[in-house]
Amino acid sequence: MSLPVSVDAMGGDHAPEAVVAGAVMAWRAGQAVELVGDEARIRPLLPKGVEIAIHHTTEVVAMDEPATAPLRSKPQASVRLIFERVASGAACAAVTCGHTGAAMASALKELGMLPGVQRPALVALVPRTDGGRLVLLDLGANVDVRPELLCGFARMGDAFARSVLEIESPRVALLSNGEEEGKGNDTVRSAFPLLAESGLNFVGNMEPVGAMRGGCDVLVCDGFSGNVMLKTVESTVELVSRLLREEINRRTSARFGAWLIQGALRRFRLRTEEQAAGGAVLLGVNGVAVVGHGRSDAVAVAAAIQHAARQVEVDLMGQLRGETANEP
Repeated sequence: MSLPVSVDAMGGDHAPEAVVAGAVMAWRAGQAVELVGDEARIRPLLPKGVEIAIHHTTEVVAMDEPATAPLRSKPQASVRLIFERVASGAACAAVTCGHTGAAMASALKELGMLPGVQRPALVALVPRTDGGRLVLLDLGANVDVRPELLCGFARMGDAFARSVLEIESPRVALLSNGEEEGKGNDTVRSAFPLLAESGLNFVGNMEPVGAMRGGCDVLVCDGFSGNVMLKTVESTVELVSRLLREEINRRTSARFGAWLIQGALRRFRLRTEEQAAGGAVLLGVNGVAVVGHGRSDAVAVAAAIQHAARQVEVDLMGQLRGETANEP
């Protein structure tokens, strides 16, 4: 890939150290990457021999600042400039682990919306118990939605599953508190017939447990519900891992047993960490944008960069343009 992934070096709880370290990991793996941020802080963090371009700016949007900061008071903020790099054709994708609202505002300003898309949505891949991966959206970009927006999310999720997971006809479901057609709040009940007539492979309402067991490939919901569901999944993985460590350390025999299955434990950790590390793709804007966790470490940042590059490789934007162009 000739064009680099543009990375917000100043975004995240552990920036710029963790972001720079993650960018170096991605660069060493063969991915072209560039960093946007304070060069005086970034340059000393780059190891000798690592050739990563730095685009200097001292403006940073803090987590307690309004999402409109990069549009008003800080037009040279690093979170905005990465999307400007994509819009100008200097970069193929943008990655930030900083302020999600500021990232969304900046992406909309610099990249604009795809034709036919009413609102963008954050999407992530979540591991299922059957070994597959679940496309979950929206994850927080839209807390309050209309039924028509859920249909738009479904079309984008369908295109994402086709491109990234290479599923020919993704099964699309609507998150609800029961599988019957009449379940859910007013928005869910109104969205059901629209999805049933959408031409998608709509399999109806679905509870989280059904989706996590493999009942669908794409699970559609509003941003509030999706964000809560994703954080619940992440906290459950963290809880299980912590309880497992406590039980292993409780007895010598347990530690010996853990040593015997250390390979399986390592694979479990990698599966859960890698799925969460890639970050969320902002679907609906006219360019590839990935928003990572604020608490991302170097491994998570590197995964987010590779995740963004993967969307370019599979031509996600082309798939989305074809899927959304005919939306009402």
